Amino acid sequence: MTATALDVEYVPSYVRDAWWTPGGAVPGTGVRDASTGELLALVSSDGLDTAAAVEHARTTGQDELGKYTFHQRALLLKDLATFLNGHREELYEVSARSGATRRDSLVDIDGGIGVLFAYGSKGRRELPNATVITDGAVETLSRDGSFLGEHLYTRRPGAAVQINAFNFPVWGMLEKLAPAFLAGVPTIAKPATPTGYLAAAVVRLIMESGILPAGSLQLISGSARDLLDHLDYRDMVSFTGSASTADTLRAHPNVAVGGVRFTAETDSLNAAILGPDAVPGTPEFEAYIKSLVTEVTVKAGQKCTSIRRALVPRALVDDVVAAAAERIRQRVVLGDPRAAEVTMGALASLEQLEAVRAAVRSLLEAGGELALGTLDAPDVVLADGRTGPAPDGAFMAPMLLTWPDADADALHTVEAFGPVASVVGYDSVADAVRLAARGGGSLVATVCTNDPAVAAEVLTGIAGHHGRVLILNREDAASSTGHGSPVPHLVHGGPGRAGGGEELGGIRAVLHYMQRTAVQGSPNMLTALTGIWHSGADRRFDAGHPFRKPLSELRVGDAVRSDLRTVTLEDIAAFAETTGDTFYAHTDSAAAEANPFFPGIVAHGYLLLSWAAGLFVDPAPGPVLANYGLENLRFITPVAAGDAIRVTLTAKKITPRETDEYGEVAWDAVITNRNDELVATYDVLTLVEK
Repeated sequence: MTATALDVEYVPSYVRDAWWTPGGAVPGTGVRDASTGELLALVSSDGLDTAAAVEHARTTGQDELGKYTFHQRALLLKDLATFLNGHREELYEVSARSGATRRDSLVDIDGGIGVLFAYGSKGRRELPNATVITDGAVETLSRDGSFLGEHLYTRRPGAAVQINAFNFPVWGMLEKLAPAFLAGVPTIAKPATPTGYLAAAVVRLIMESGILPAGSLQLISGSARDLLDHLDYRDMVSFTGSASTADTLRAHPNVAVGGVRFTAETDSLNAAILGPDAVPGTPEFEAYIKSLVTEVTVKAGQKCTSIRRALVPRALVDDVVAAAAERIRQRVVLGDPRAAEVTMGALASLEQLEAVRAAVRSLLEAGGELALGTLDAPDVVLADGRTGPAPDGAFMAPMLLTWPDADADALHTVEAFGPVASVVGYDSVADAVRLAARGGGSLVATVCTNDPAVAAEVLTGIAGHHGRVLILNREDAASSTGHGSPVPHLVHGGPGRAGGGEELGGIRAVLHYMQRTAVQGSPNMLTALTGIWHSGADRRFDAGHPFRKPLSELRVGDAVRSDLRTVTLEDIAAFAETTGDTFYAHTDSAAAEANPFFPGIVAHGYLLLSWAAGLFVDPAPGPVLANYGLENLRFITPVAAGDAIRVTLTAKKITPRETDEYGEVAWDAVITNRNDELVATYDVLTLVEK
């Protein structure tokens, strides 16, 4: 619907670090309160210079974000999350206008803030305090080790255009913003019109905080219009919405042939499979019913991860419907979310309500049978606590359908994006797998069983059709985040109908916004480019013991080489007796000699590591605060009694902590024998004062 600019204010856009609204009496799309129909605002991007927004991201946004390391960006995300956390109540009030209950708002608002916290933490724990990420092991490309190759990730030089759906205006925006920002790529967010006013409220708070660098976030309220016309291979588009819109965007010339990187998360007829063992009375049956009702009612079923097809043993269809109906009767109160007792709110708009009703009619015409609910407008609890009709509200009661024909095409192709699910009987576990796969690719499936054999059969059968699988049983039912809740740590996305894209998944999502490049060069050159010492690069042995240097003085390549220490039979026997490690290779000469790997009695590998520490440690108090581990340990050549070892220790990687007076140093440790043969290689990890 449209209205004139004289009625209400426009939802603003934020471009080129300034707020923008259409000039003059530009007609706009009206957005309304989902429960009352009250006109809240107008939305229009007519007159907005999208080309300038893209250029601002590529220039100012890129320049400003490029001034920060991964750790520094991660701290900004943490600061932003903390700031928004203090403003949740005002966002809950805005969110209620979209028909969202407080629980719905927690999922959207708190969930989005939680993603910022998660990436703020992961960025500091899992990424270097640098601007480049190395990927995989170094490849030696010449016999003498003077020519190496490895893969590096660097940030993409363009803009991240993020087009979000109406159902999660906060989470959808922040879960895309966080990894892009951490990668160092500026975001242009385009929320869906019906709930874009909530996204704009979040962006207003973000800008008031002053935390984010200039150009790192822009917001387009209203139609994206010609936005994709101004993108090229430097840029990427992340889309969440309908499959039909995704297909339209994919067909844009700049995507189809121009190299714009495109990822989509779209429709999904997600399945929840009740195992044959999960009969009424079992914890699994109870967990299944709870999950089914939750997914039908939270956000009024407007979730891309909601359960659309409840696949249950054919004999249990009636039991599942009855149990779900009873739980809905006991727990679901439909109405305006501003009424305290309401537990399920309205759909986002009257247009969305009519779309869901139309989808249900199609399902009924295709053979579905109504087992719970009605297409008639329900009486609801109004904001003042009275119960009655709400003719201008987008309310729909929960609805369950059953299907005499489990193979009806509409069941597996038509999605009613609201409080609607189908309960479908299957004949065997193999049949359940087959029916789940008929969804054509889904975001998530739940397998509810306490039988590992059933879980394994279903998982191997459906994993290729799904982006995520939840195995639900009595052991994790209480702690599970649930069927419909993507978490920042795990991939969100799915093949086929679900769009074929991926979001989240921890640092994987950060890498989506970066370019992987194979780099070839000498050890010294790759050391300079990555900040990580490479074998064969120069070392500095004459600059004093590196353990005497704080981070401010320590440099990658600083090294120490110890004297030789001879290994005796008495040393080996004493270590065996002290530790209890009397493995025959250390205690039985005949048995050791019979082993093709040993020349006779050999020193314990851990004896050599202990001696190596004694050979390189500087014993006096100094900048090195603690040893907190070893990585990549390999024993290569056994050391027999009478041989000797020495260790060469090189500062390999230095990672200062932004918020502490110390940082981590990884040291390349190499133990060699008297003949300079490799005995062991590993990384020593220490904490060192700045």
